[in-house]
Amino acid sequence: MNECVARKFLLNGELQPAELFDKSLVYEGDSVYEVIRLVNGCPIFFHDHMERLMTSVKLQKKELLADASLLREAIICLTKLEKKRDSNLKIVFNYKKSFNNFLVYFIESVYPTQIQYQKGVKGILFFAERKDPEAKVINHKLRSSICNKLIAESAYEAILVNEDNLITEGSRTNIFFLKNGSLITAPDNMVLNGITRKNILEICAENKIKVEMDCVKVSDLKDYDAVFMTGTSPIVLPFSSIGNDLFNVKFPLIESLRKLYRAKVEESISLFRSLK
Repeated sequence: MNECVARKFLLNGELQPAELFDKSLVYEGDSVYEVIRLVNGCPIFFHDHMERLMTSVKLQKKELLADASLLREAIICLTKLEKKRDSNLKIVFNYKKSFNNFLVYFIESVYPTQIQYQKGVKGILFFAERKDPEAKVINHKLRSSICNKLIAESAYEAILVNEDNLITEGSRTNIFFLKNGSLITAPDNMVLNGITRKNILEICAENKIKVEMDCVKVSDLKDYDAVFMTGTSPIVLPFSSIGNDLFNVKFPLIESLRKLYRAKVEESISLFRSLK
């Protein structure tokens, strides 16, 4: 299946037909990327994504191939052309020895169903850790291995475990644990600080919800009341199980966080549309 799911994509600011999209533009060489969700035809948390993209480029000691202003124009152009309302869009800075490219294109968007939000989803443990967790870079080999295991076990998300048997993050998400009314999530320097996670932490600070920055041991997983993931597509989605451990998905706090997050989404849309 072609990674680009629309009729057109942008290559170095120029529109190209999807037939010319080549995965080598993304998966050969080194790639830094962002996935941005569109809601009602508008990218959400655009500034947060741009800030993280710039950070990833800096951490990888690469050249900035396009600034926020150029990428904003590219997103508006492509969104109007494709008439996309609710979808995920990907920005890739690709670096090869001979040349560099930046791409903007729509990818397949799969969002949780209402049943999954209500009943939770299955998670699995995967023993691996990112080389540079604070930079959003493509690791095609790791992603393929995780995808194969998710399919084999009919699971929604893989939770990464490091060599010390500490849970760090999800393969595509960040992970929060709930116990006695407090939330526990891994320290910033051990995970990719997801945009949804960033806003959930801000919501917690604004509403005086206690958060502990710590890694949970695999052996202690069964002691937690609930576990949920945050991410661009799932937003705030609870786990019904992780391996053999079962969790409660009915905590009001999880639904409250989801509602408060949606309010922040609306604020980010208004901010993006107010820019000239």
